[in-house]
Amino acid sequence: MGRRRALLVPADWVLVHQTLAADAGKKAFIVKTASGLGFILGMLALFWAFGTLDFQELASKVALLPADPASMAGATVLTGATLLLFLGATGKSAQLPLYVWLPDAMEGPTPVSALIHAATMVTAACT
Repeated sequence: MGRRRALLVPADWVLVHQTLAADAGKKAFIVKTASGLGFILGMLALFWAFGTLDFQELASKVALLPADPASMAGATVLTGATLLLFLGATGKSAQLPLYVWLPDAMEGPTPVSALIHAATMVTAACT
């Protein structure tokens, strides 16, 4: 009986470990999907407000926005789009405040650990 019990302990540990790794993968998927949605909505808001996604054209159109606070509709859209793009960038690269998936991803060889490696390589500009 002792030998059987000793063999069951590692099996139980593997089962718990796989459950934690699966939960970490779900959390990473949810956060990264939400951040991707924020990024897409930010791009759509910029295109809707200014008609382009080219950085040089956006810069010239933003420079033409009036400085009058009464007519700040374009600036309000610009602020919202900027916040949505920021949400997308912070979630995709696991920065504050959307780093919640990162500590759980240290479970081991999981799809989430591949995301960590990819985010680190992109941040370090190694790709």
